[in-house]
Amino acid sequence: MEPFSASASSSEAKCEPQSGRIQRLDEAVVNRIAAGEVIQRPANAIKEMLENSLDAGSTMIQVTVKSGGLKLIQIADNGSGIKREDMAIVCERFTTSKLRKFEDLSSISTYGFRGEALASISHVAHVTITSKTADSKCAFKAMYKDGQLALPRSGATADPKPCAGTRGTMIVAEDLFYNVTTRRKALKSPSEEFGRVADVVTKYAVHNSGVAFSLRKQEETAADIKTLQGSTIKENISSLYGSSVARELLEVDSDDAELGFKMQGLVTNANYSVKKLQFLLFINHRLVDSGALKKAIMVVYAAYLPKGTHPFIYLSIEISPANIDVNVHPTKHEVHFLHEESIVEAIQKGIEQRLLGCNSSRTYFTQALLPGTALSLSDSLHKKGTSGTSKEGKQDTPTYAYQMVRTDSREQKLEAFFGPGSTQQHNQPSDEQSEPMDDNASPNQSGGVAHTASVEKRRHSSGVSGVLRPFRKKAHRKEIRLTSVRSLQLAVRGQQHTDLTELFQNHKFVGCVDQTRALVQHQTKLYLVDLTKLSKELFYQLLLFDFANFGNLTLTPPAPMYDVAMIALNSPDSGWTEEDGPKEKLAQYIVDFLKSKAEMLRDYFSLDVRKDGCVHSLPLLLPSYCPNLDKLPMFLVRLATEVNWDNEKECFQTLAAETSDFYSIRNDPFLLDSQEQSGNKQHPADGEVPSQSKGSQEKGIEVRADCIPELYKHSPWQWTVEHVVFPALKSDFIPQRKMAEDGSILQIADLHDLYKVFERC
Repeated sequence: MEPFSASASSSEAKCEPQSGRIQRLDEAVVNRIAAGEVIQRPANAIKEMLENSLDAGSTMIQVTVKSGGLKLIQIADNGSGIKREDMAIVCERFTTSKLRKFEDLSSISTYGFRGEALASISHVAHVTITSKTADSKCAFKAMYKDGQLALPRSGATADPKPCAGTRGTMIVAEDLFYNVTTRRKALKSPSEEFGRVADVVTKYAVHNSGVAFSLRKQEETAADIKTLQGSTIKENISSLYGSSVARELLEVDSDDAELGFKMQGLVTNANYSVKKLQFLLFINHRLVDSGALKKAIMVVYAAYLPKGTHPFIYLSIEISPANIDVNVHPTKHEVHFLHEESIVEAIQKGIEQRLLGCNSSRTYFTQALLPGTALSLSDSLHKKGTSGTSKEGKQDTPTYAYQMVRTDSREQKLEAFFGPGSTQQHNQPSDEQSEPMDDNASPNQSGGVAHTASVEKRRHSSGVSGVLRPFRKKAHRKEIRLTSVRSLQLAVRGQQHTDLTELFQNHKFVGCVDQTRALVQHQTKLYLVDLTKLSKELFYQLLLFDFANFGNLTLTPPAPMYDVAMIALNSPDSGWTEEDGPKEKLAQYIVDFLKSKAEMLRDYFSLDVRKDGCVHSLPLLLPSYCPNLDKLPMFLVRLATEVNWDNEKECFQTLAAETSDFYSIRNDPFLLDSQEQSGNKQHPADGEVPSQSKGSQEKGIEVRADCIPELYKHSPWQWTVEHVVFPALKSDFIPQRKMAEDGSILQIADLHDLYKVFERC
């Protein structure tokens, strides 16, 4: 029992409070505690070193970090540098060149004054300083630890060593908080810390327009932030925060001699609003924060911006040094100054007056968006339905004006307002009736290849169905069992975008904006579609799903491949150089190569290349659609040079890609010239066939008038887009996920949002 009693009494003695003696802390402990107050994270260290570089008169500051500044911080400038005799004490606490006595604080104009920054960093990181002054013949390098010179290696002295270097100072801090594990664990991820570092560098770069700043990660060559020395503050804002901010900036200024302050700044007008406030406040060129000023400014903007949104604010305030106390925070993040309430009120009034002066007009921007999550059929019917009484006797939700959509295809389209005969009303055929009955069509031709053409269509259909949308059925279809083709078809199906599929299935065609863009409506939203991208993808899919089941587009007379290849090689677009050899030999090689692949091209792609060296037919991918034969020369050259003929799957994929590019809708200046000349004529009356324009006759363009309605005689390409391409997009197209990001379709208006805009006006 005795040992137990002794142990118990000992434990009780430890728990009793003892009145220990007050002892002086070790200097290393004191310095480490102080360092934790000044250097809280990598961004604080970089802020202190940036201010030192600016105080040294630098015009170029380069910042390099690794792991968000935790493993490495490097700042190099071209300032005045540090003298060799000062390098021994540069990292000691309270050593500074900017302050001599306490009274100097009342007139201090530099960023730093306490001499704690480098000392604090040296207590929590391994610091190396290399510096050279203007009158020094070489640079000097030294290492520091705990505020003192450190031995670089065993057997060497700690004195600064001469080395090569340019004018200025380079400070390297490695392994930040290596000896404060709790602080290091409490920091965020390297990416978040880098974001804080970038925020500090960005703000100083904006304010110091006469200094070139750059920030980059050590493992990367390109700079994340970069400004030029001669740029203005507004140019820096545009470069760092984006042109959307810069174009909405307003200059503000205010000054009061009695209060002893002067303010200049740039703030955004009522047209700009974002969720996160960007507030850049510099008082006497020092980056600080002021909750009172921020709150006062937000009160002004609350009357102009939607709830929950904020402006961009940049303010530079100069206050008499005698009226400001900069020594109130270890990191100098906050300052106190006399007449604070009066100065804040004066700045608030200045910004408010500036906003009132620019409020005579407003600009509204809408972001291009893709359709949202598709509604279920029951929800769609409920929203589209008219108000009335349900079977249970309950009153249905009424349909408001902004929920109403156009469903009658006979209503006017865009051409009725901008094309010839815009004052007349025309009833358009529906999409189901717009398919031409004639199986023959004539391709539009111009320029280089002057051939007329006729179409011989085989009665066929395609029976391959997509995931959500089947392709049209065809009789007498060849069954394709090639694994390569089936894998390409599966790849297309696997990338189907459900929401875009619903859009194309149920869209309403509005009209053509130009040869490569058109407007479509889906429910209450208006979309701008890229015809080039859509048609290229459409024809690519037709080539895969109708593989070896195409009709023939016969060229009469046949196109001689040698002459056609020479046309392409003489074009700058071919990229031909003298190193490639004579054009004649290349043209003959193309002819011979395509003739060797003639059987495969004819059987699988209906591209009829014969022994006479001529192309006799092209594949008929869509009824009444013919590609622009101006692109035929380059198409044949690319078939011989860009298609991978060694691998079966890659061969079919690249060949289909080149063919779809040939068939895609692109700008054709000859069609525009023809339309402009015919647009000056009076719109033809019903039953009258307009004569071809002079431009069309000179270029050899032949347009079949018997298969194009009268309204479109002045612009047959518009008829092709509306009544040939878009019906195929509605029935045969599988929209791909990449179209959600590549600008193929953009939302430009929403009826519901427009009502909100008009209500605000």
